[in-house]
Amino acid sequence: MDFNISEELRKLPAKPGVYIMKNNKGQIIYIGKAIVLKNRVRQYFQESNQKADAKVNVMVSQIVEFEYIITDNEIEALVLEATLIKKHKPKYNILLRDDKQYPYIKITMKDMYPKVVKTRELKKDGSKYYGPYPSGTAVNNALELIHSTYKLRTCNLKLDGKKALSRPCLNYYIDKCLGPCQGNIETKLYLSMIDEIKLFLSGRDDILINKLKEDMFKASSQMEFEKAAEYRDKIKSIESIHEEQKVIQTNVKDQDVIGIAKGIEEACIQIFFIRSGKIVGREHFIFYNVENNVKTDILEAFIKQFYSGVAYIPKEIYIEESFSDINVIEDWLSQKANRKINFKIPKKGVKNNLIKMVHLNALEILEKQVNRYKIKQQESFQALENLRLKLQLTENIKRIEAYDISNTQGSYSVGAMVVFENGVKKQSDYRRFRIKTIEGPNDYGSMHEILIRRFKNYLEFNEKFSKLPDLIMMDGGIGQVNIALKILKQLNLNVNVCGLVKDENHKTRGIIYNGKEIKLKSRSLEFQLITRIQDEVHRFAINYHRSLRDQNMVKSELDEIKGIGPKRKKALFKTFKTLSNMKIQPIEALEKVESMNNKSATEVYNYFRK
Repeated sequence: MDFNISEELRKLPAKPGVYIMKNNKGQIIYIGKAIVLKNRVRQYFQESNQKADAKVNVMVSQIVEFEYIITDNEIEALVLEATLIKKHKPKYNILLRDDKQYPYIKITMKDMYPKVVKTRELKKDGSKYYGPYPSGTAVNNALELIHSTYKLRTCNLKLDGKKALSRPCLNYYIDKCLGPCQGNIETKLYLSMIDEIKLFLSGRDDILINKLKEDMFKASSQMEFEKAAEYRDKIKSIESIHEEQKVIQTNVKDQDVIGIAKGIEEACIQIFFIRSGKIVGREHFIFYNVENNVKTDILEAFIKQFYSGVAYIPKEIYIEESFSDINVIEDWLSQKANRKINFKIPKKGVKNNLIKMVHLNALEILEKQVNRYKIKQQESFQALENLRLKLQLTENIKRIEAYDISNTQGSYSVGAMVVFENGVKKQSDYRRFRIKTIEGPNDYGSMHEILIRRFKNYLEFNEKFSKLPDLIMMDGGIGQVNIALKILKQLNLNVNVCGLVKDENHKTRGIIYNGKEIKLKSRSLEFQLITRIQDEVHRFAINYHRSLRDQNMVKSELDEIKGIGPKRKKALFKTFKTLSNMKIQPIEALEKVESMNNKSATEVYNYFRK
């Protein structure tokens, strides 16, 4: 049904909400929020209000329809906007292109004997989270220090203060765990250790150092010099971390300091994490294609997207200058943190010097990153241009799709599609296929199936397959090239297809196009590009195949055990996480799992010991 923009504009409500702009393919190209939807959305289509901003004008020219979602207030609209932008990644929004999940340290506070573990998932489970940390290494070093100092449990047992196991695990015997599974440590004593760890993770490592010094002097006075030396080494380790954390002020407030540097087409945001007056970490983010955006727009987009995904927000966030929605975002973060959050813009003094330092860091990173990016970009464009000339194509190659099949003697057969745009991986467009119609090890038949499914989805306007490639790259040579060409002809689609030619050692030596082999020099940019694409599609296909195979092996093995149905299987995996961990558990531990009893626990125990 045709979408009449003028008519739909008249229907817009005078309420807060989020609006979603779409192009003629149904793709979401922009998401925004409004205090009054009626006024904000209309502005895009009124000539008198159109800015001289080329990016906005281009976007508006592509809008063929829009949707909107009404919210109760502006804060709800802001939260929904951030969530939808993160999910859909619209072309014309300023995007925080940072897909990695930052690591946190988690203390499982709901447990009678809490654990201290590394995690990349934030859940509302009553646990205490510390972070985000800039790298997994930083988390691992902190955890190693904690577990070498405090003899905490690492098991997944549900403990209630009573003896749970007739025989404790190895950590107890090598003096790395106090053995709460034996019921021989008071909860109060265990929780006092957790309280000290909380102080350490909050930046109060002076508490931990004082404790270790007491233990060191006590061991020394009792002539236990080896143990005293261990404490001394731990103190040195903590003090070395302390030295790396630059002390920038004497107060103990937690703060984030954000600086921004903008070039012509790129911008860099640097954020310093200050905890208890010390810089405990920092991270930077690069934004590309922002030539038509002012610094405050970039800063606002960053703050909304970054803080929507973190577990901890400090009371004070220092920024260089204000932005339009600062009060709304301040209220939103205060609600999220359940305490007052303040944005501060220092103009003089120590805080202003700190902002300047963070800004200079952002500027330096921007210069380095932009130069590195431009070199890689130039190499990618040159590789694509070389490939175009080799294939004698008239149009530029922007999007390449590659396909591969993976199976084990025909079992768990899967297909994979990877996408490179402008010579760079575009992982959001990767697709996986379970082979449904082919039995046995038939790569040609499997490839025929996934290509038919892929391009039929395109013709049926499936948003996940909405783009056509400029070039399809088949790993299997002339046979697979002919399959692809036959399907494209059948569906009346015009796409270039090439294949990879292997030598006697099954190494790629060139490409085949239009029935002719084109040799490539192994050191050429175009050869390096197709090798990267080939390796990536192999990796993606094999990983998917392995995951299905492993899932099936686990499923079939547990299905062999008498009395273990879906409910008990789910409970066992929820408790022990992996099959390997399940196999080593004693009957007592298995019996404590929800829905298990002595009989079913004995069946599992005996099965794994056959």
